[in-house]
Amino acid sequence: MLDPKIFEDLNNRLGALIAASPAADLEKNARALLASFFGKLDLVSREEFDIQTQVLLRTREKLKALETRLDELEQATRK
Repeated sequence: MLDPKIFEDLNNRLGALIAASPAADLEKNARALLASFFGKLDLVSREEFDIQTQVLLRTREKLKALETRLDELEQATRK
């Protein structure tokens, strides 16, 4: 059976190798570039989008209830 320490050691060595390679710098630079690009756009987070979706849903429900109530009152005044 293989010793789990072998995999840990291999993982640590590969992590150190990647961290010391230009690939790590490339990834950091790419992330910084993308963060800068997206920072200039007028974007919202998924969480904020979901919150606003729920607010809109509740507002629509209230509007529908008010429209129904208004229709009832208009019909009552016609009688």
